[in-house]
Amino acid sequence: MSQNGPMQLVLFRSALEHVSRIARILRLPYGNALLVGVGGSGKQSLAKLACHIRDYTLFQLTMTASYGIYTDPGFSFLEY
Repeated sequence: MSQNGPMQLVLFRSALEHVSRIARILRLPYGNALLVGVGGSGKQSLAKLACHIRDYTLFQLTMTASYGIYTDPGFSFLEY
């Protein structure tokens, strides 16, 4: 979170409920969520805050025109 400096947030009850839900989801094994909403509604900021609360490192993929899928025969996402 310190990569971009401090975040200026206004937290109201609904935002706090959402960030607590996101943090709870992240706590689960293989926990993931798809945040859906209009642009500028704070999805990314709340996700960053939830990662900070859980003390996780945030990793973001950036889609570009040359984006491809990396395949490694020795790696599987479904390994337990």
